[in-house]
Amino acid sequence: MELLPRSPAEFGSARYWDRFFRQCGQRPFEWYGAFPELCPVLHKYVRPRDKVLVVGCGNSELSEQMYDMGMCQDIVNIDVSDTVIRQMRERSASTRPKMSYLLMDMLQMDFPDAHFQVVLDKGTLDALLTNEEEATLAKVDQMFAEISRVLQVGGRYLCVSLAQAHVLKKAVEYFSQEGWVVRVHQVASRGDKQQFVLPVFVYVMTKFRKTPGSAAQILEICPEEQDRPMRVESAEGLVAAVKDRQHYALLCSQISKIPCREQISLDLCDKESRKPRYTLHVVDSPSVKPSRDNHFAIFIIPQGRETEWLFGTEEGRRQLAASAGFRRLLTVALHREQLYEGMAGIQAELSGKVMELAPPGLPAQQQVPFLSVGGDIGVRAVRHCGSSPLSGEFVVEDVKGDGTCYFRRLIFLQNRNVVQSEARLLASTPVPGQKKRRKDKKKPSLTEPPGAIDKSYLCCEHHKAMVAGLCLLGGPDTLPGELAVLVVGLGGGSLPLFVHDYFSQARVAVVEIDPSMLEVATRWFGFSQGDRMQVHVSDGLDYVAKLAAEAPAQYDAVMFDVDSKDLTVGMSCPPPAFVEKPFLQKVKTILKPEGVFVLNLVCRDARLKESVLSTLRAVFPLLYARRIHGEVNEILFCQAGPVGRHGPAELGARARALEGALRQPGRPWDSSYVLADMLQAVLVL
Repeated sequence: MELLPRSPAEFGSARYWDRFFRQCGQRPFEWYGAFPELCPVLHKYVRPRDKVLVVGCGNSELSEQMYDMGMCQDIVNIDVSDTVIRQMRERSASTRPKMSYLLMDMLQMDFPDAHFQVVLDKGTLDALLTNEEEATLAKVDQMFAEISRVLQVGGRYLCVSLAQAHVLKKAVEYFSQEGWVVRVHQVASRGDKQQFVLPVFVYVMTKFRKTPGSAAQILEICPEEQDRPMRVESAEGLVAAVKDRQHYALLCSQISKIPCREQISLDLCDKESRKPRYTLHVVDSPSVKPSRDNHFAIFIIPQGRETEWLFGTEEGRRQLAASAGFRRLLTVALHREQLYEGMAGIQAELSGKVMELAPPGLPAQQQVPFLSVGGDIGVRAVRHCGSSPLSGEFVVEDVKGDGTCYFRRLIFLQNRNVVQSEARLLASTPVPGQKKRRKDKKKPSLTEPPGAIDKSYLCCEHHKAMVAGLCLLGGPDTLPGELAVLVVGLGGGSLPLFVHDYFSQARVAVVEIDPSMLEVATRWFGFSQGDRMQVHVSDGLDYVAKLAAEAPAQYDAVMFDVDSKDLTVGMSCPPPAFVEKPFLQKVKTILKPEGVFVLNLVCRDARLKESVLSTLRAVFPLLYARRIHGEVNEILFCQAGPVGRHGPAELGARARALEGALRQPGRPWDSSYVLADMLQAVLVL
């Protein structure tokens, strides 16, 4: 039986609808939005004594169910199909005496002005507005004008719709310009047997008198039936908010049917601020054998640990899901701008929403576990928020790591998933974020001194590799007496501090373009200047160029650890200008003949990376690379002088000898930091 029209234009034809309902017979046909789903919204806007008009009623049971449930009984139903009007009269004549069915075109209604308190439309606008041609839009304007005419002031036009963008935009713009209040409800689905994947919405347009110079339009959205309305600034904003919910419904439908080959990510936003509150990743492990209790689990990533490899990368999350032993793992990252009431509060907040992301085949009433590291949500205390014209917005925060260690981090918010600088806090530092009485929620004072920094510990693996690269200068007996080192890029200052403290004869010059970073490093990361440590606030490009012209061959080592602010380039460290051949020639000029150039390279673009390596080879004949496990970082050691290539054995021997010299009695040394290990995986390029 063919019920769909041959062309969208037939939706406006009485002849089509007569044929449709003859073929349909007495069987009720609901396009979408069953009464149990619509009832909670209709109850808000339809009162028992209201006079209700249903336009384009068809043979839907909606009017009958409203009548039988006592929601309202003074209901007038109209339709252009004589066939369906006769069917519906026969169906309700003896049982619903106060309800009537009339053959009438909603574009030309016979009712007097202000005759109804409610006009109800279930799919009629969607059927009429099938395109945006001039003739169609004229019909829709006529429909809206007639609805406006027959509604009393204070009356409500309730339109049940799938909310296609052009349909919603037309309705919102028309009625908001008439001074009506427009509110859009998302209808909560009941169960999983839905004819349509897209959610159903109800537009509620409340009529007000249009007055000259009236107040700004009032547009609102209710994401779910129990939520209070949220104000939206424009019709475009309302359409965008609805589109977000449609995309979410499509996503839920997609992952409820098949395992996901790719990890799907989405943000859940705070209802008040509308800022992201949770970031979810759906990770499927089809290779895990199904059992009664391993279908689905939720993993709460402790605050401050979302940047770690295990939680912050696809490969890491895949490994986490496999080791957890669940066929689907939903990882949940917590955002620093939000407050959380412990694991129990997060579980209560997320329980309903995460079940919409459950895998296919999840048994009914299955208990879904919430997991975390150590059973808590971690600790994060924001110590300082700042902004600079060069680095944008940034935060300094203290977080609890794995075990009992606490760390201080610098995060640039334009790339919030990357830790810019990190330092370990000494055990004597008060535990950040320690629970206080509820009334004592003041933020840490920005005038209090920073916690004690463990300067002996290099948190970043790439910093460890960069220091180990100094072995290329020779063993402890052959290192220059006064080691001259230039570091471009200060960050929190951990790298230059370590070189300064452990190479007692080293003179370290640091170039930093952003004066705000010098202030952050000094105030929050224990950095200080002195006779052997000087910071020059300057553009690294200009500083090196000036040195090359005025004071060549003065550094034993030059280290680049500088990030790029241009996120559109496939290389986030360093900026492209720092690896162009003319500039690299200047770097070579300021190095001593046996000196070493150490570069932190972070490049995801394979072609760009090969181009950078080719340029480096053209300037520095000796090129070594040390890849950092689990990270994109690659440390490049470049030499141009009259030294031969070193094999792994020689580098290892140099590293062990140098480490022995650096480990002095009474001087703390991180036992996990073995210089030779850093150089074991060095590749000669």
